[in-house]
Amino acid sequence: MSVKVYKPTSPGRRKSSVQDFSDITKSKPEKSLIKILKKKSGRNNTGNITVRHQGGGVKRMYREVDFKQSKFDIIAEVKTIEYDPNRGARIMMVEYTDGVKAYWLAPQGIKIGEKLVSSEKHVEPKVGNRMPLQEIPVGLFVYNVELTQAKGGQIVRGAGNGAQLQVIEGDYAQLKLPSGEMRLVKKNCLASIGMVSNPDYNLIRWGKAGRMRKRGIRPTVKGKNMNPVDHPHGGGEGHSPIGLRGGPKTMWGKKARGVKTRKPGKWSNKFIISKRKK
Repeated sequence: MSVKVYKPTSPGRRKSSVQDFSDITKSKPEKSLIKILKKKSGRNNTGNITVRHQGGGVKRMYREVDFKQSKFDIIAEVKTIEYDPNRGARIMMVEYTDGVKAYWLAPQGIKIGEKLVSSEKHVEPKVGNRMPLQEIPVGLFVYNVELTQAKGGQIVRGAGNGAQLQVIEGDYAQLKLPSGEMRLVKKNCLASIGMVSNPDYNLIRWGKAGRMRKRGIRPTVKGKNMNPVDHPHGGGEGHSPIGLRGGPKTMWGKKARGVKTRKPGKWSNKFIISKRKK
C-alpha cells in the first residue's frame, strides 16, 4: 500500500492523506463471515463512561477473522484481499479444499491464488503458512503469535508489524517484538510466517477533526486548558505549564507521563528478557 496526497483544494485537504486501495480485490465482504458491531461509546453495562474520547463513527460490520487457524493440514487458497474497517491491516478470504471459507490476517506480498496451510507439524516456511515456533527457521519474521497454545494469535497483529525469531532454547522461543522488547514464548505456540500487510498505515495524516469523528474518536482536551476543579493541571494565567510538585498527574490525581504502569511482580515478567524501547 502507498499513501495518496491530493491537491490542497481546502484547508482540511491540505494537511491530509489517504490510503491507496489498489491492493483490494473485492469491495463487499463475505456475508457468512460478518456480524453486527454494536457501538458502546466507551460505556459499561451501567451506562457510565469508562473509556473517554469514544463515540459516533461510521456504521460498520465486524469481519470474523480467524486468529486460531485451527483447521490443520488442509490447504487453503487465497480468494480475495479485502479492506477491514476495524483494523489497519488488510484481511484475506481463504477457501479450504472442503469448501469452508474464513478470514485471515493478510501478510505483506500475498497474492491471489496462493495455497497456504496451517499445521502443528513442519510445513514449507513460506509467507502466510502457520506452524509452531519450534518448526520455523531462526531469523524469519512472524506475526499473529500465540501466547497460550490453542488460544489463537494475541500479539503482532497490527498493520506492518512483525516479530523476529531469535533463537530456540529449551521449552521457549525468543522473539524480538516490534516495540524492541525481547520476550520468551512457548515453542509449541503457533505463529504465521511473514509481516502484517499495509505497512504505510501509520503514515496517514488524518488532516481534520471530521475524519477522526468518522473513526469514532471524540475530541481530547488538555488538562492545562481546564479549571482547577476539573483537572490537577487546570488553572493559572494563560496557557500555564503543569508545574505540579511530584510531576504531571491524570484527571484522577495519579502520576502520568513516563510513569511505569506495569504492575510490579506481574506473572509474565519472567518471560521478558529486555523491556521495550521508550
